[in-house]
Amino acid sequence: MVSHNDVRTAAVRLEGIAVRTPLLRSDALDAVTGARIWLKPECLQRTGSFKFRGAYNRLAAMTDAERARGVVAFSSGNHAQGVARAAELLDVAATIVMPADAPAVKVAATRGYGAEVVLYDRYTEDRVAVAARLVGDSGATIVPPFDDPFIVAGQGTAGLEAADDLAAMGVSADLAVVCCGGGGLASGFAVGSGLPVVVVEPAGYDDVVRSLAAGRIVAVDTPGPTICDALQTLVMAPLTFGILRDRGATGAVVTDAEAAAAVAFAFRHLKLVVEPGGAVALAAALTGRVDLAGKTAVVVLSGGNVDPAVFARCIAVLRLGRR
Repeated sequence: MVSHNDVRTAAVRLEGIAVRTPLLRSDALDAVTGARIWLKPECLQRTGSFKFRGAYNRLAAMTDAERARGVVAFSSGNHAQGVARAAELLDVAATIVMPADAPAVKVAATRGYGAEVVLYDRYTEDRVAVAARLVGDSGATIVPPFDDPFIVAGQGTAGLEAADDLAAMGVSADLAVVCCGGGGLASGFAVGSGLPVVVVEPAGYDDVVRSLAAGRIVAVDTPGPTICDALQTLVMAPLTFGILRDRGATGAVVTDAEAAAAVAFAFRHLKLVVEPGGAVALAAALTGRVDLAGKTAVVVLSGGNVDPAVFARCIAVLRLGRR
């Protein structure tokens, strides 16, 4: 498991390295939801998502000998960039396994940080097996996207910051609403903030929501494409499941259309660029899938790495006069 002290230790490693993202308010958002919402915009984090936190914490905790042998990671894009940038900062060789249909902007950024990118077919190949083959006998360390206590502790620093900032303002929050793929951010946020957490996933890829409802890990079959490319996880890990289950986390599901509308809302009212997967928590708040009326909540915007064409389609609803 991951303790609050583990998150505090990660915060020390990340101090001066990661961006301490602010808590933001929006009168428009409060009016729609009937709540008092504090937004945690991890789209402003280094590499454009919260993933940098966990990646840097994991690599910084390695020994010099381990770093010399390099790292291998697998990701649809945000973890890939986080690992690649952390490796660049720490002078570690990195190879990243990415799906062939990953957003071009994410693949380009990962290569731009100096990592080697190996593409695979997400519908016919197992990315874990591909990564294992690449490791071979090299002794390189596999850095998974969420199934690692150092990763979870690193992501938890976002929750720690939110809790500390709220306390400094004399604000008491009722809960946090967090975007969720494999549960690394959500479980870390729960530990770091101490707040009850509601995880939000895209329809079809709601393995965490199903698992929490069933009281056991439940995998989903490959549902096909989703606009929320960052959240296409089919099964969570015992580590993240255990943390979220033990803390009484619950879940909600949003559609691609709702995620796209949340991207448009963030652009119009918050002046932020948020990717669809990074906007699902906001979508749940806007649609009432998580009822926040009368409550004080932290809502996480987990990433902003979106291809221009996808972003243009999302904000096209503005021209139609919606939200």
